[in-house]
Amino acid sequence: MTAKKNKAYDLVIVGSGIAGLSFALKVAQAGFRVAIFTKKDKAESNTNYAQGGIAAVTSAGDDLDKHVKDTLEAGDGLCDPQVVHEILRDGPERIKDLIELGVAFSSLQDGTPSLGKEGGHSERRVLHVKDVTGKAIEDALLANIAKQGVELFEHFFAIDLITASKARKLGVKVNGEDDRVLGLYLYDANKEKVVTVSAPAILMATGGAGQTYLYTTNPSIATGDGLAMASRSGLPVMNLEFMQFHPTTFHSLDGDRFLITEAVRGEGAKLLDAKGRSFLKKYHPMADLAPRDVVARAIDREMKRSGSPFVRLDTPSMKVDFPKRFPNVYENCVKRGVDPLERAIPVVPAAHYTCGGIPTKLDCSTNLDGLYACGEVACTGLHGANRLASNSLLEAVVMAHRGAEAVCSFLSKRKDKRIHLPDWVDGDVPASDERVVLSHNLDELKRTMWDYVGIVRSTRRLERAQSRIKNLVREINEYYWNARVDLPLLEVRNLVCVAELIVRSALRRKESRGLHYTLDYPDLADTPEDTLVRPVRR
Repeated sequence: MTAKKNKAYDLVIVGSGIAGLSFALKVAQAGFRVAIFTKKDKAESNTNYAQGGIAAVTSAGDDLDKHVKDTLEAGDGLCDPQVVHEILRDGPERIKDLIELGVAFSSLQDGTPSLGKEGGHSERRVLHVKDVTGKAIEDALLANIAKQGVELFEHFFAIDLITASKARKLGVKVNGEDDRVLGLYLYDANKEKVVTVSAPAILMATGGAGQTYLYTTNPSIATGDGLAMASRSGLPVMNLEFMQFHPTTFHSLDGDRFLITEAVRGEGAKLLDAKGRSFLKKYHPMADLAPRDVVARAIDREMKRSGSPFVRLDTPSMKVDFPKRFPNVYENCVKRGVDPLERAIPVVPAAHYTCGGIPTKLDCSTNLDGLYACGEVACTGLHGANRLASNSLLEAVVMAHRGAEAVCSFLSKRKDKRIHLPDWVDGDVPASDERVVLSHNLDELKRTMWDYVGIVRSTRRLERAQSRIKNLVREINEYYWNARVDLPLLEVRNLVCVAELIVRSALRRKESRGLHYTLDYPDLADTPEDTLVRPVRR
């Protein structure tokens, strides 16, 4: 599909994961013009890679209070209790919505849901579609989106928001003095040009920022684009020091980090050290089902203690039918030369989920009028200092429902006339002329973040990272303002921006809490506080 120059919509959504698609479906059903722009193929998102499932209270032996308690404990004192209660309370209704859309969750022989158990959960409450839950939800949403007339544009990269304050600086007459969203610039990768799109409401559903790290479970699209755009538009970001490292990704010498879902441990697999001994019990009472931050740090410590580059996941001792329960994991392990029925899987942690993000209210609204955020890019207060497994997909569908209602109300009250937005002015230097420089900068960034801003940190390591990243920011921004943009340049620009924000956030937290563990401040502070980092204006 081709986007017309300066085309106008009621709502523009950036990103096509579960958050963006759910949001679009509900707003389009209310009769508004909705467009989704996604930087790669429409099904390429973190949602599509989510193996574990979606956590919600659906069984008689479980209840909301238990789910709330588990979430608060995982969040290590930084969750907003009201937010936790409201999001988890709404979960079962949103599960019904997904079933009505055609998501066929796995069930037992008697027809009851097959519920998995993952780290930090006191009960079995994770609904799943085998081990391809994210893909199943994504497919159902895409099928329903097609019926609602939502325009979906693939291979469009959102560059920056156009705000009233920015437009005024460029000489455009905008009524009023308040700042608000007017539209955004997008790079059409197929035509290699920038287009301008107008909209009074924009949803950031761009996912996380795992690609800031050398090793990650995230697809290549997870470059923190929404975080960077929001920061450049004047919004603060919150709690970005809490990057979750998934404890178990397949280890290989070429850096291939295929995720091994936590549900494998939920079905009985145990982590083994270099001598084949189970070791999690000495780190946490829940042993292999401890929260992810505990398990990741324990693995990191065991590897450093033994000198081994990995630990092993003892799948041969499991009593479950592994190929049937985990067909995706089984197939991918066999492709990499390890049969989980015969050999324990070599695993290591890798950057996984961004727990912080753009601060939002419970209706997805931000401090910039007309800008909304939903999914991994947002920080609602649900996750706190560490996300409870499988709460992310739940948060996305619950917040999309709430946010869609708020956007519909917002749009129905808008009386503003469309403003002719300023056209994009590009640089003179072809970006491809300096591809080797960008490649080098990207490699340096990822290694710096992995070595100095990883599972275990220190003030000295963070300061070293900050110094190196500042140089990268300066180099890339100088290049950006002179070059004709293309996809690699835009992604690296956002990655260095987000990396800088992560390091600044980490340096401000003078304690060890949840996913942020620093050798210089190993204890909890007396009063937990969220970490707000001022915006980047460039």
